Amino acid sequence: MEMIVTLINDKELVNRGFLIGPYCPIYGTCSIAMILLLSKVNNPVLLFILSILICSVGEYITSYLMERIFKARWWDYSNKKFNLNGRICLQNCLAFGILGFIVVKYINVIITKQLLMLSSTNLNILFFSIIVIFISDLIISFNVICKIKDMSIKYVHLDNTKEITERVRKILGKSLLPRRLLNAYPNVRFLIKEKISNLKNVTKKK
Repeated sequence: MEMIVTLINDKELVNRGFLIGPYCPIYGTCSIAMILLLSKVNNPVLLFILSILICSVGEYITSYLMERIFKARWWDYSNKKFNLNGRICLQNCLAFGILGFIVVKYINVIITKQLLMLSSTNLNILFFSIIVIFISDLIISFNVICKIKDMSIKYVHLDNTKEITERVRKILGKSLLPRRLLNAYPNVRFLIKEKISNLKNVTKKK
């Protein structure tokens, strides 16, 4: 979904996601939560509403934690109507409700049938292979983002996302992994509290 939206808006295929691999943990976590909690919900309207609730809570918490840990915001819906602190917005919530319904009632059923056709040995091989790849990717990506977070970036304007991103690109040079994450989130906003505080103080004095 992220890749399709990016392709429509920017005319470019981009591997979106906090991790370097081709997956997005927030969507995976919310999908599993919906499957475990909502599989027995037969009312389509109720399923739609509960899917919105689960995904919205997941997106909000993820945005908050990533900002607290990495001092950066990977998405911001402040310019969209009916948003909450720029972390979630009505437009995305409605999309999550529709996708949640499809995942629970259709995609999960199809994937489950395919997995049940595998032997226990093949299931174990598949499971442990994915876990090893995922954990390795998590460690590498975490270290890359920490490297970006620890950089000294000067603010000229509070919301000058383009300036910040370009500054980070220059510091990182041609390093492959950081470049992959920056391409996935070209509008990442680094939040340097000291710089913001200083700018506000200067404005007050003027």
